[in-house]
Amino acid sequence: MTTDTTTAKTATADAGARADLFRWIIAAGGLATVASTFMSWTYTDEFPGDLTVYGYPGGLQVLTLVAGLLTTLYALAAQDFKGLRWLAPTGTTKALRLLALGAFGTTWFTVVAIAVELGGVVNLEPGGFVAAVASLIPVAAAFQLPDDTRKAQRPKELASWAEILIIVAAFAIGLYVVTYGIDTEYAELFTGYMITVGFAIAALFKAGLMARLSGLTAKYRSIAVAAAFVAAAAFPFTQNTDQFTLIAVNILIFATVALGLNIVVGLAGLLDLGYVAFLGVGAYTAALVSGTTASAFDVQFPFWASVLTGGAVSLIFGVVIGAPTLRLRGDYLAIVTLGFGEIFRITVGNLDGVSGPQVTNGPNGVPNVPDLVFFGYDFGESHTVAGFELGSYANYYLLMLLAMILVVLVFSRAGSSRIGRAWVAIREDETAATAMGINGFRVKLIAFALGATLAGLAGTVQAHVQSTVVPEMYVFAGPVPPNSAFLLAAVILGGMGTISGPLIGATLLYMIPAKLQFLQDYQLLGFGIALILLMRFRPEGLIANRRAQLEYHETDQLDVPDKGLTDSGVGITKAGA
Repeated sequence: MTTDTTTAKTATADAGARADLFRWIIAAGGLATVASTFMSWTYTDEFPGDLTVYGYPGGLQVLTLVAGLLTTLYALAAQDFKGLRWLAPTGTTKALRLLALGAFGTTWFTVVAIAVELGGVVNLEPGGFVAAVASLIPVAAAFQLPDDTRKAQRPKELASWAEILIIVAAFAIGLYVVTYGIDTEYAELFTGYMITVGFAIAALFKAGLMARLSGLTAKYRSIAVAAAFVAAAAFPFTQNTDQFTLIAVNILIFATVALGLNIVVGLAGLLDLGYVAFLGVGAYTAALVSGTTASAFDVQFPFWASVLTGGAVSLIFGVVIGAPTLRLRGDYLAIVTLGFGEIFRITVGNLDGVSGPQVTNGPNGVPNVPDLVFFGYDFGESHTVAGFELGSYANYYLLMLLAMILVVLVFSRAGSSRIGRAWVAIREDETAATAMGINGFRVKLIAFALGATLAGLAGTVQAHVQSTVVPEMYVFAGPVPPNSAFLLAAVILGGMGTISGPLIGATLLYMIPAKLQFLQDYQLLGFGIALILLMRFRPEGLIANRRAQLEYHETDQLDVPDKGLTDSGVGITKAGA
């Protein structure tokens, strides 16, 4: 028995020494990957970005540099370096594998892109070959490590100012990462950005760091909300032109409408395939009362009246459409709402004075919608604020940010209210909820009307941002968001019933087609593949609430009860954070 014990201890010691060796190899490979970015990868500047210079990285090399540094950092954290243990409360092996794959993917994408676009590997300088080999080393070593996943332990209590500083730093980093992605100027750089950021965020979740940060934000909720608002409001101050601010404005419009749809689909469980029509109702209403010469009505409402009118008309449409149809369920309701969306588009296309009354100018739409003016502040003109010049789209960005805050507030309050709990009950089992005394029809109609109103409010701003409103903007599916298919995909991709989920889903689904123009002809194919993979590997969405996490991973929770349960939008472990 003593011999067996000694043998077991020896085997354990050997396994530990072997794991330490692989971790040092990963760290060395990460440093070699970093060093390769200071070398020239190609001799010609025909490839986008400056990859021809020795001494400093440029273009896609910067992304490889960041991925290599993160790989090295977590390899050192795996060796229990003091001060780095906080980065991986639930283990480092899975995080190291993902980070190594991220560095490998970004590097090899760049190398292959150089060879393909320039006509062969002869266009690679020695630095490109060094980077390719160096990035392969951490991947090979990481998959030799034993799985060290563990239950997160409560970290050492830090001073309040230190924890607040961590929250502020996290939001500042988040602002920089999002700004870098929006500001990418060519498709190759954005593709590398998506690879690096995707693997890095997945690694941080696997390491438990995101759960730990989530615990801090829950502890200092008011400070976290203020930091998030300041970070979002700071975006236009980082831009020199309106080129990328326009993308950010459209993302906010798209995300706000997706969050409104989340009330209908995520909370109440109503499958609405014509939701974009309510956005169109608000946009057309605001355009027709804006004072443009193309309007059939000789009126010019002030900003606040235009917004209220757009929201009220959308509310009326929501009630009128919902009252006779919400007694249907499932696929039948989806077909009716799809029909409503198409009827709206066809109707505004026919109100041209020929096929119908002259109201919307038919397929020509309502052009020349004037810019908003609020208390003398013209959103169409540039303004200097704190020494920074804000263009017209920056003005609309800040306005849309306030609108999003309003929608988030409505969603959070409604979701935790009595009516919100009734929505969830109807979504889970309408028959059982009705038996418990809930008026299912009334509850669903409230959700439908509220979602329509929020979409209409966003539409009033969209009309002024786009300066024209045409029927083609409000189709079920098309190459340009928002449309009903995009909106529904954003809610499902991000995570139904959460706040941050649809915001992230809408951001991804708008940015990717905007940056990768060649994908526009294959968007529906891409959506289909993405949703199939999502339903297979993460059916609850990128950001899942606790209920969905338990529902879709009930077997996992029973099999591994000590790995913690995720909570709300960002995954708070029971005992970790």
